[in-house]
Amino acid sequence: MLPTMSFLFWLLLIFVDVDVVHGGGVGLEDCTETRCSSDGPAIQFPFRLKGRQPAHCGYWGFDLSCTKDNQTLLEMPSSFKLFVTEIDYTSQQIGAALTLDCLDRDIFYHGSSSAFRYAGNTSLFSCPPSTVRDQYITDNFRCLARLSPCHGNPGNHIYAYALGRGCSIDKTPLVSCTKVHDYKDALACTDDFSGMALHWSIPSCQHCEEKGKLCRLKNGFINQTDPQTQCWHQLDVPKAKVSIILIVTGTKIYYVYSSVKREEENQLRIKRFLDDYRALKPSRYSYADIKRITEQFKEKLGQGAYGTVFKGRLSSELLVAVKILNNSNEKGEDFINEVGTMGQIHHVNVVRLVGYCADGFIRALVYEFLPNGPLQNFLSPADNESSFLGWDKLQDIALGIAKGIEYLHHGCEQQILHFDIKPHNVLLDHDFTPKVSDFGLAKLCSKDQSAVSMTAARGTMGYIAPEVFSRNFGNVSYKVDVYSFGTLLLEMVGGRKNFKVMEDSTSQVYFPEWIYNLLEQGNDLRIYIGDEGNVEIAKKLAVVGLWCIQWYPIDRPSMKTVVQMLEREGDNLTMPPNPFASTSSSS
Repeated sequence: MLPTMSFLFWLLLIFVDVDVVHGGGVGLEDCTETRCSSDGPAIQFPFRLKGRQPAHCGYWGFDLSCTKDNQTLLEMPSSFKLFVTEIDYTSQQIGAALTLDCLDRDIFYHGSSSAFRYAGNTSLFSCPPSTVRDQYITDNFRCLARLSPCHGNPGNHIYAYALGRGCSIDKTPLVSCTKVHDYKDALACTDDFSGMALHWSIPSCQHCEEKGKLCRLKNGFINQTDPQTQCWHQLDVPKAKVSIILIVTGTKIYYVYSSVKREEENQLRIKRFLDDYRALKPSRYSYADIKRITEQFKEKLGQGAYGTVFKGRLSSELLVAVKILNNSNEKGEDFINEVGTMGQIHHVNVVRLVGYCADGFIRALVYEFLPNGPLQNFLSPADNESSFLGWDKLQDIALGIAKGIEYLHHGCEQQILHFDIKPHNVLLDHDFTPKVSDFGLAKLCSKDQSAVSMTAARGTMGYIAPEVFSRNFGNVSYKVDVYSFGTLLLEMVGGRKNFKVMEDSTSQVYFPEWIYNLLEQGNDLRIYIGDEGNVEIAKKLAVVGLWCIQWYPIDRPSMKTVVQMLEREGDNLTMPPNPFASTSSSS
């Protein structure tokens, strides 16, 4: 029911959005009147505030912007700028002040690129550069100003203009100047405007203002060759659209209510589990504690399918790794699995759970910090000296992982099946002691239980045993971890993933099968070994790995036997049956 309601909600939302784009009359909140400051001019169509309102809110050439000190700025097409002090939408005039002591001549020339024309009587003069002093122009800009460019090269003429109102041309220092043209306009400067007045004729919204309505672009289009305007009222919303809004609102309320209700049930489930868990050692932290421990999630260590890991500090000596779990599992099973499982584990080769957090929607796990990170970082060919750990160290790591898994299978009160053994889930401490981690997919069962029931496959592709996919190979048991460990061992030998085969190359061979064929024929492994004494270590790790990846669980050794095999000398191991006999096509 919930997915259906969610789909209906988003579908209706799309319908409303489409209607807004096509000028339906709703959703124009982003075009409402605004200002740069409380005492600044009101900004509405045909003007728009650039950077705060979308393009359809204004007309071409009517973009305004706010300065740092909240003055309203109009930028003309030729990059000439004016401070806008007043806007009269009925008479379609703006009051403006100069940002510099000069003007752009576009204001006076009809047919130019500017949408605005000077509203007053003006005379233009051509003067030699030395005729008019800059200080005079600055102090008397209402009567005299220089046309742009403000600073010409020596010998260029300067054009000046005089305002027709309140200024006398014979009082200005226009000696040696020649009048070029008189510009007269029916509109004159009014006392409401300081500085100068500009007028626009297109677009015309006077008829909308007279009706007490707002003006806007017809159908919301701004790139038409002949843009047209229309009048509208903010309350003109068709009844059908009101119905849609009510349906969408109701659906959203129901969806939010259902989500909150479901989360409350999940929290109650986790609370009951934690009540039963009080006697165990890991500490419980609040979300505020988690933020303090991680210094507001300052240092991110990594991210996986189940959560994000951050570095934290409980004290000056004790570092921790804090995993914030995703809400991918709505029932909280990942959290319960990990906390419930880790609380029973105390082994040198299994990562230690220091604490946990279940605070509202937040779920987190606090582990001991292992500075060398996952084994995945050190999987490289033996000839890569920068990251290869050496065969002796690899043997110690393999034995440590095997002992950790063997403890999970036989050392706890209940048998723990990990289901996700892989290099990424093996962490290394400061001296490269391995520790099995990440028990989000783990499963508890009694030690005498020979088979485990499963409703769906779990694990990481490439490390999952065949019986997890098909019961034709046998029952699911602790042998699934043995298979995963075998895959991990062969990756350690080859320094690469075994199952990443080149799809387009018939010459590429499945690495474990290639290793088996070499060992069966008594040949060297044909991988870089280094010292001669390391040959037996590489061979032993390969043979144990091949025993562990047998197709049928009954043919695989237990982890206790695996530990014994790894502790023996390599030449005492026998070759396993060929697990690739039915699929081998090349050697």
